[in-house]
Amino acid sequence: MNLTEQINIDIKNAMLAKDAAKLAALRAVKAELLLEASKGGNTEITDEVGQKLVMKLVKQRKDALEIYLTQKRQDLADVEQFQIDVLNTYLPKQMDEAEIRVVVKEIIAQTGASSPSDMGKVMGVATAKLAGKADGKIISAIVKEELAK
Repeated sequence: MNLTEQINIDIKNAMLAKDAAKLAALRAVKAELLLEASKGGNTEITDEVGQKLVMKLVKQRKDALEIYLTQKRQDLADVEQFQIDVLNTYLPKQMDEAEIRVVVKEIIAQTGASSPSDMGKVMGVATAKLAGKADGKIISAIVKEELAK
């Protein structure tokens, strides 16, 4: 079962359960999937493209969550956090910082990077290798830290 089919089933289940909060998050994903499908003229969306869209939605919600927390709007922050939790169920398990650091060290050794000026070279390989498994901000911070040593 692909991501689109799973979302449709989960939307139906959320409707039956009258879970409005979960339904809102799922409908946002479905809307993004439909927009992406209409762009290329191809009605099928691969799971890889679907996961990238879900990651984009999670990132948007995390950014909004940070804003709400700085403005002391806990009510809105709770809504965003709930939607992040719902969307994360459709993503592969995220790597923790220790796992990312191991991969970054391997990439630095492979590319022969030795200074912060090599950050672009390392980031290109790291983001491709860790796509969908780690947040870009965390990868960037670890790469910067490792190259500064």
